Amino acid sequence: MIEEYQRLDKRVQKWLFKQGWPDLREIQKRAIAPILAGNRDVLISASTAAGKTEAFFLPACSAIAEEKNGFGILYISPLKALINDQYRRLESLSGMLDMQVTPWHGDSLQSKKKKARNNPSGILLITPESLESLLVRDPGWIKQSFTSLKYIVIDEFHAFIGTERGQQLLSLLTRLEHITGRISNPIPRVALSATLGELDKVPLSLRPNNSLPCETITSSQHQSTIKVQVKGYLEPVDIMADEARTSAEQQICQEIYKICRGDSHLVFANSRSRAESIAAQLSDFCEQQVVPNEFFPHHGSLAKELREALEARLQKETLPTTAICTMTLELGIDIGKVSSVIQVAAPHSASSLRQRLGRSGRRNSPSILRMLIAENELSDKSNIVDGLRLELVQSLAMIRLLIVENWFEPADTEQMHLSTFLHQILAVIAQWGSIRADQLYSLLCEQGSFKKISIQHFKQLLSHMGAVQLIQQLNSGELVLGIDGERLTNSYTFYAVFKTPEEFRIVAGRKTLGTLPIDSLILKDQHIIFGGRRWKVTDIDDEKKVIYVTSAKGGKPPKFNGSGMSVHDKVRQEMLKIYRNGDYRIEVGNQKFDFADNLGRQIFQEGVYFFKEAFLDQKPVYQSGKHSYIFSWMGDKVVNTLTVLLARSGYACSNFAGVIEVQNSNADDIKNSLIDIANDALPDETELSESLSLQQKIIEKYDEYLPENILNEGYGRKSFNSRAAKQWILSCLI
Repeated sequence: MIEEYQRLDKRVQKWLFKQGWPDLREIQKRAIAPILAGNRDVLISASTAAGKTEAFFLPACSAIAEEKNGFGILYISPLKALINDQYRRLESLSGMLDMQVTPWHGDSLQSKKKKARNNPSGILLITPESLESLLVRDPGWIKQSFTSLKYIVIDEFHAFIGTERGQQLLSLLTRLEHITGRISNPIPRVALSATLGELDKVPLSLRPNNSLPCETITSSQHQSTIKVQVKGYLEPVDIMADEARTSAEQQICQEIYKICRGDSHLVFANSRSRAESIAAQLSDFCEQQVVPNEFFPHHGSLAKELREALEARLQKETLPTTAICTMTLELGIDIGKVSSVIQVAAPHSASSLRQRLGRSGRRNSPSILRMLIAENELSDKSNIVDGLRLELVQSLAMIRLLIVENWFEPADTEQMHLSTFLHQILAVIAQWGSIRADQLYSLLCEQGSFKKISIQHFKQLLSHMGAVQLIQQLNSGELVLGIDGERLTNSYTFYAVFKTPEEFRIVAGRKTLGTLPIDSLILKDQHIIFGGRRWKVTDIDDEKKVIYVTSAKGGKPPKFNGSGMSVHDKVRQEMLKIYRNGDYRIEVGNQKFDFADNLGRQIFQEGVYFFKEAFLDQKPVYQSGKHSYIFSWMGDKVVNTLTVLLARSGYACSNFAGVIEVQNSNADDIKNSLIDIANDALPDETELSESLSLQQKIIEKYDEYLPENILNEGYGRKSFNSRAAKQWILSCLI
C-alpha cells in the first residue's frame, strides 16, 4: 500500500489512519494513479460494498484539496436519497480537508445552495434534472463556477446506460464542456457501478465521441459467499371450496414474517400495489401477535418523509426493520446491514437481481437471497403457461446466469432516444436564447450523445417542431422558442425527461375495471389478463386512453403474465436449456448443488413433465384445443415481432411471458404462415410500428411532439427485431 498511499494528500492519509483501515483495498490502490493523472476517463466496476466510492474520492479529493475557486468535483447520482447518503459519508473526509460539500436537488436546504452560489468550491452532489435546471436558468453562473472542474463522477452508472435519462445526462455533460470551453480539453469522467454487462462496450456509453481514453478497473479480490434458496408455493384452484387452505400470498407473508421478524431484511415485490399489500398483511400479523410493527413499504409514490424515515431506521441498525420495496432500494443507498434479500415473484432482469443480491452480505457476511415463487395449482382447465411453471423456471434461469456465468443484461445501445433529443433541442435553445441549426446539430449529435440521429432526421424534426409552434426561425436563420416551446420550458416539470407509463382505463360494458399502465404491446382482438380474469380487447380509444374489453372464454388465464419489462434472449435460452436437461442445479467441481425446497422441486418437475409430454423440444408450435401456442424461447423483441407479423396476417394473438397464443388457429397453418412471411420481404421494425395505434407508441415524455414517421422508427428499434425473428422462423420452423 505504501507507494499508492504516499501519493494521497497528507490530510487524506491522516483521515485513513483515523478510520483505522489497516490497508487500502485492491480496487482503491489501482484507482489512485489513473484518477490523479487526470487525463483519461475511468470506469470502476466492482460488487456492492467493494469500496468503489472511496476508490474515486480519496485520490480526487487529494487532487482538488488546494483548489478554492469553483467546484472541483461534480458528483451525479440517479437518486436524491443517494446524494443525501453520500453527503453524510463525505462529512468527515471533507471536514479534514476543510472542503465544501453541497447536496443540490429539489429537497436540499436553500441555505446550502445559497452558500455554494456565493462561493462555489469543493464537491457538488447533484441529479441530472437539477443540472439541467441550472444550465437552462443560470448558464452564466455555471460557466463561472465550473471552469476549474477536475472530475465528473457518475454513481450507479448502470442505472443510466441505454435509458432516456442516461441520454440526457450524456448530453448535459457535453453541454457543460461546451459552456466551460472544455470541448477540446475534456473533463475526465469516472463511472462507478456494480452491474455492467459487456464491460468493453461501456467506455463508449460513458463518452460517445471517444475524445478521451478510458481505463477500466475491476476487482478480482472481492468475492462474497452467496447463499440462495428458492421456495415454491401453490395458489389453490378454488380457495372458497376449502376454507382450511390459504392463498399463496398469505403463505408467502407468513414465511416472510417467520424469517424476518427480529432482524433487518429487504423484500422486493415487483409492483407498488404488491409491496403495499404484503406490508399491510405483515403489519396485521404484528398487531395480532401484539408486537411492535417492523414491516414498512418503500416505493416511489410514498411521501418523502415516510421513505426517509424508513431509510434512517435501516441505517441506524438499532431496531429490527424489514422494507417491502420496489426497485427504489435496489441502488446504492447505504441502508446499513441487512441479513437477507427476499424476492417475491420472478425478478425483472438478471442485472436487477444482481443489484438486489448486493444489498445483503455486507461487512464479511454471506449474501443471502431467498426467492418465494407462487404458481397456480394445476387442474384440467389450467393454462399452458401455468403447466410449464414459467415463472419458477425464469427465476431459476436468472439465478444460474448470475452465479454460473456472472452474466447480466447489456444495455440496449441501438436506441435513438427521440423524445430526449427533442427535449435537448428545446433545452439548448432555452439556455442560449437562440442558436443556428448547424451549431445545434454539431453540439448534440457530432460532439454529443445522439449519434444515431442523421441530418435527415434532424431536418424533419426541426420542420415539425416549427409546424407545432415549439420553435421558430428568425430572419437571421437562428432558432428561438415558439409559443408552445416557451410554455414547456417554463414549467418546473420540464427538466426531467422520464415519465411513468400512460395509464389506460379498462372498460367492460359500462363498468370501469381499473387502470393498466401501457408498457407492453396491446393489440385489438388480443386477450389480456386483468384482475385475474381473461378479457378480449374490442377497441382502443387513444384520445380518451380507454381499452374496451369483453369477457373472454379460453380457459383459466395464466398467473404469470411477464414482468412488463423486456426479457433478454439469453434468459429464455437458459430456460430452454433447463427444460431440456430437466435440471437447474449448479455444478461446482463434481458436485451439483440444489437450491430449491421440496415443493419448489415438485413444481419444477411438473413443468419439465409438461415440456416433454408436449414435445416442445421438437415442436415450437403446439396445438391445444382451438388455440395454437408458439414457443420461440427468444426475448421479447422477437416475441413482439412474431405477434405483430401474425396480427398483420389476420390472426388474433396475445403473448404471456414470452408464449404467443394464437386464438382459433391450427398449428400447421401458423407454421406455414410464418414461413411464407419469412420467405417474402419481411417488414422492417419501422413498418411493424406502423401497424400499431399512435397512442401505443407514445411511451416517452415528449413522444407526442414527434412526427409519426420518426416516432415509428424509434419505437420499432425499441420493440422489434425483424432480422432475429426471420432467423428464428427459418432455423426452427423449416
